[in-house]
Parts: sequence; C-alpha cells; structure tokens
Amino acid sequence: MPEGQEPARTPQQLVMTLLGSYVHPRETRRVWSGGLVALLQELGFSDGAARIALTRLVRGGLLARHREGRLVHYALTRRTVALLADGDRRIFGLGRGEREAGTWTVLWQNIPETRRPAREQLVRRLRFLGFGPVQDGTWLAPHDREAEVLELLAELDVTGYAGLMLGTPSAGLDVRRFAGRAWDLDGLSARYDAFVTEFGGCPRELPDAEAFVVRTRLVHAFREFPSLDPELPAELIPVPGRRAAAVELFHDRYRTLAPAAQRHFDRALSPKQ
Repeated sequence: MPEGQEPARTPQQLVMTLLGSYVHPRETRRVWSGGLVALLQELGFSDGAARIALTRLVRGGLLARHREGRLVHYALTRRTVALLADGDRRIFGLGRGEREAGTWTVLWQNIPETRRPAREQLVRRLRFLGFGPVQDGTWLAPHDREAEVLELLAELDVTGYAGLMLGTPSAGLDVRRFAGRAWDLDGLSARYDAFVTEFGGCPRELPDAEAFVVRTRLVHAFREFPSLDPELPAELIPVPGRRAAAVELFHDRYRTLAPAAQRHFDRALSPKQ
C-alpha cells in the first residue's frame, strides 16, 4: 500500500472481513446471499456492487455457490478457511507479548513476468507477514519467519525463484535507521493514533445494528496493521505506546461488541419467509 493511502474498503474486502468475524464454524456454515447483500448495503455499498463482489469471490475460488430451492447460499472454500486462519494468527497476535527481534529473515525473489499474478500475491502475503522491501526483489522481516515463508512459496509454486536466509544484524549497524528504510515507522505511529482517535470514543455496548457496523469497521481498519507493522521491538519504534493503545482498544471493543454484532449478523442471514 502506498504511503499515506487509506485502506480501500471494497465490497470484496468487506465480505472477507464479515466471513472472518461472524461465520462460525467456517468449515460448514452456509450464508444466505440476500443477507450478505443487505449487510453490505448497511456498510455503504449498493445492491449491484455487493452482488458483483460475491460473484468475483466465487470466480476467485474464495466462495462456493449453492442453490437451495429458490435461495442462493455461499460456503467458504478450503482456501478461504486457511487464509482466514492465517489472518487470525497475525491480527490477534499483533502486539501481544514483546519479544526481541533476535534472528532476522531475508528473502529475495526473481519471479518472471510470466508468473506476475503469483509475484503480486507473494508481495501481498509477505507484507502481511511483516516483511518490508529493502530493494527490488529483496524483503526483510524481524524474527524467524522461515516456516511461514517456505509454506507460502510452496503454496504459490515459486520456491525455485526465491532464496531465504536467516541471520543477525552486524553490531555496527544502526538497526533503527535501517528499519526506517524498509517500513514507514512514523506513518505507522500516526495510523495507530488515528485508529485510537476513531474508535476510542465508541461505547462498549451498543444496539445490535449499530454494534455490527462499528465492530465490522473496527476489524476492517485493524486488519491493515499486520501489513504495515513488522513488530519491531519497542526500542526501535518511534512511539511504542501508540501501538499498545491501539491493540488494547481493538481487543476490548472486538470482545464487548461481539454478542450484539453477532445477533444482528445472524438475524440478517436468516432468509425471510
């Protein structure tokens, strides 16, 4: 994402947020298309935009379409279940428990133009794992990410176009300054500040429909942070307290608004007789 650009709230992205936040159990539950469309309308999208988004997710292999009588339902594909599980680990683990960087992970790739979709997907997923670009084709992340990266390369079938190395910084390296080249740390602090400003005044209890909208916006905004925050140790972050405040706020409102928001989601997903 370019520096300073707000996270795009496309209907496809919001569908994924809804599926990850409210569909349980993910492996077996089917959701009514009319209910999903109505919820997306509550979140500001037109009927047409919502239906196009669902169609594109089916074409992309993220949703499976099922007709039950005159009604259309959607189920999560195995790929989507796996992607959401990976997302949960990053989103709910972000900022929970300070740890030293220790080992760093370096990845370089030369995926050819003929495999451009795989290359673009690799870049998106690397950012979500906390990697930042050092130069063209070379990515860096604090901590040992070997297992996650090897799994990702195999999934995308690009292992032969990539190299991976683990190591520690030289004692003479100004790690904080170097990290500032790979990540916009000042911009990240400002984003955390904006998150707290936007959601800090939100009550912990709201009517069901309002709780659904606020909690969905909360999750959708916070899910951008794993792609922006490499989870550097506190001493390398300009204002570490801002991340801590945002993380605490997210977990508190995610939990306290959950019952009301889930009720609204479940009611919307019940076909009208």
